[in-house]
Amino acid sequence: MNRKTLVLPAVAGLLTPVLAACGGSDSGSKSGDAIVVGTTDQFTATKDAPAPLDPAYAYDVGTWNILRQSVQTLMAQPKGEGAPAPDAAESCSFTDSGSERYACKLREGLQFASGDPVTAKDVKYSIERVLRINAEGGPSALLNTIDTIETQGDREVVFHLKTADATFPYKLSTPVAGIVNPKDYEKDKLRDGFEIDGSGPYTFKADVKDDAIASATFTKNPSYKGSVQVNNGKVELRAFADADAMGDAIDKGDIDVMTRTMSPAQIQKLDAGSDDNVDLVDMPGLEIRYLAFNTNASTVKSKAVRQAMAQLINRGELVSKVYGTQAEPLYSLVPATVTGHSNSFFNKYGNPSTDKAKSLLAKAGITTPVKLTLHYTTDHYGSATKQEFEVLQKQLNDSGLFDASIEGHPWSDFRPAERKGEYDVFGMGWFPDFPDADNFLAPFLDKANFLGLPYSNSAIQRSLIPQSRREADRLGASKSLTQIQDTVADDVPLLPLWQGKQYVAARDDITGVAYALNSSSTLQLWELSRGVGD
Repeated sequence: MNRKTLVLPAVAGLLTPVLAACGGSDSGSKSGDAIVVGTTDQFTATKDAPAPLDPAYAYDVGTWNILRQSVQTLMAQPKGEGAPAPDAAESCSFTDSGSERYACKLREGLQFASGDPVTAKDVKYSIERVLRINAEGGPSALLNTIDTIETQGDREVVFHLKTADATFPYKLSTPVAGIVNPKDYEKDKLRDGFEIDGSGPYTFKADVKDDAIASATFTKNPSYKGSVQVNNGKVELRAFADADAMGDAIDKGDIDVMTRTMSPAQIQKLDAGSDDNVDLVDMPGLEIRYLAFNTNASTVKSKAVRQAMAQLINRGELVSKVYGTQAEPLYSLVPATVTGHSNSFFNKYGNPSTDKAKSLLAKAGITTPVKLTLHYTTDHYGSATKQEFEVLQKQLNDSGLFDASIEGHPWSDFRPAERKGEYDVFGMGWFPDFPDADNFLAPFLDKANFLGLPYSNSAIQRSLIPQSRREADRLGASKSLTQIQDTVADDVPLLPLWQGKQYVAARDDITGVAYALNSSSTLQLWELSRGVGD
């Protein structure tokens, strides 16, 4: 049968999957016992990025989803959302009233897949290694509140923080805090290539062609001790050039599951019940899309130009033309379902208005039309990205105030060029490291932001972000979080566009599909199994 599996809200701000895909078919992949999962994510080693899977470097949803299966962290985000729970740790907690001292005790008998013991010294080594390497565009800024790390025996590790950070347990649940074996990872150098050695639920082996992963095999790690129950023995992750090729593969039974990123047309087709053997599961997502600005570039250096773009762009039209019900307009970097969200851009600009945009540019003495180029990646966020940028281009140009062109680039070229400041305006997506408002703001606005943007606001960095992190009750952080969002709406270093749902399609003998992704787009391959569902 074909039917849509919904994910229903449990409590405000948190959404929990309650239904799994039903089964009963004898369909399946042609790869033995392995469950085969398709993705359009590309995993490539290049001259500029030779170490795509090193926890000290990797910082995108695709590579993190590989690391989450194979490299263990002290904490883990639970299946049903909520606060992180111990994984490699037996227990973790703040041991002071100011959220500045965080202590963890490791599970007894932890081992790397190689058989080497996992000790507190390995935890210290792994995290200090990330901070020491401090890879450009990497995730080290997530750990920038750490002052020192001490160990007490083989099983206890204590983090002393520079300032209060109520989000620190979440950060320890992400791959940047992945525990690696010092024998395999040098302390001052990234590990090039596609090898991973950890103590996570699976071991990892990549099939590499032309410096890219064609497929990767995850095999259940018998040495794993943690919070995850692994429901299968082996999963193969297969990379496809585009959504159409991935769709053909599931139609033929060559793969069992499709994950990110399906095209809007594929989702609509499956939602209509076009295939009796494939079920579509939709679930809440915290993915956002936005435009980013190199505020030092002559074309967009004036705040008035960026404000005029914010005044012109019609998010409702953009979403309806490209994504339909699969996305919603977004008026802040923080999604509407996350505690601390504020509709700051709508509050400042209201509905799209050419007259208001014209007035902004005139007051600043800007000659129109403003000529600029919008850059996007052709192969990282799905096939609809080009259409999205065509709509944005038309909206800007139809006003008569802009002369905008668009250029698409493969991710392997796009990301290094963006980091080097070669693009004045470019489109990006964000899949949160953890579901907290801080993670939709600090990575873009704090010191050493991951985009390498020149924009810097001292009040945000020195006062508002630290204030928000002092509040263990995240509702209590709303005042400072709102101030940050209002400042972004005024200065427009980034321009939020939409937030989206997420989808998984699976052949109907695969169970556990409703938990295959959590709201942060974390791939949880261990939830999948083959057999008859409920």
